[in-house]
Amino acid sequence: MAKTHNVTEFIFLGLSSNPEVQKVCFVMFLLLYTAIVLGNLLIVLTVMSSRSLGSPMYFFLSYLSFVEICYASTTVPRLISDLLAERKAISLWGCMTQLSFLHFFAGTEIFLLTVMAYDRYVAICKPLSYTTIMNRRVCAFLVGAAWVWGLVHSLAQILLIFHLPFCGPNVIDHYFCDVLPLLKLACSDTVLIGLLIVANGGTLSVISFVVLLASYVVILLHLRTRSSAGRRKALSTCGSHVTVVTLFFGPCIFIYLRPSTTLSVDKTVAVFYTVITPLLNPVIYSLRNAEVKKAMKRLWVRAMKLEER
Repeated sequence: MAKTHNVTEFIFLGLSSNPEVQKVCFVMFLLLYTAIVLGNLLIVLTVMSSRSLGSPMYFFLSYLSFVEICYASTTVPRLISDLLAERKAISLWGCMTQLSFLHFFAGTEIFLLTVMAYDRYVAICKPLSYTTIMNRRVCAFLVGAAWVWGLVHSLAQILLIFHLPFCGPNVIDHYFCDVLPLLKLACSDTVLIGLLIVANGGTLSVISFVVLLASYVVILLHLRTRSSAGRRKALSTCGSHVTVVTLFFGPCIFIYLRPSTTLSVDKTVAVFYTVITPLLNPVIYSLRNAEVKKAMKRLWVRAMKLEER
């Protein structure tokens, strides 16, 4: 291990080297992270406490929100603390741990988004069989499969990276550990590893995205036979999901479905899928869904009554 890993820590360059910009970013990202945790936690609590949100769609939504909290927490707290640190260092093992958790939760989210599209397909195209097909056991199995898929994806990424030799330099032009910046620092030929990473990460994103789009094309074709009111309700629910899918998969495909090179714009794109997307998910689902808004109001009323007591 000592021969292949002479580097025992990595140094992040972060988002900016300007102290004033770092202070502004510290306040901004602290507020954004607080909003991510509170917003997604609100959805989890709303779904758990509301009987009207007992359908599989909201069951999956609560797990998606939980995954978003975990996903953002792998990078954003570290980013916030580093913005005030003079030396932004992370150990080799810390870097590998962050990398593994990042891809674990990302892989889980990809599977959950795909499952949610399948749920909408069954609900709209096979409404009479919906409760039979999407029963509790099936929903629990699909959520478990999402966690397993995230683990498999994470293990594949970490195994590809961990055995690479890192003998210097150790400066990462990023604010977290990811596969492409680490490939750039490896002291060996990484062409094959880069292709395998693209196959694992980029191809996975593209295939999942294509499956999601195909499912919604089928849904849209099926909606032509529905009444205008039925179409509006279905499109409202599906529109929220399509928006979330686009926000998540667009940046991921840009980052991971290309040769193993890093670009100056990568950090900006990474902020989008590690911070902005988890922030927007609860906003999109709550603002576009009347049932979620009603359930949140009821939860707020109950909380106020308890506080008065």
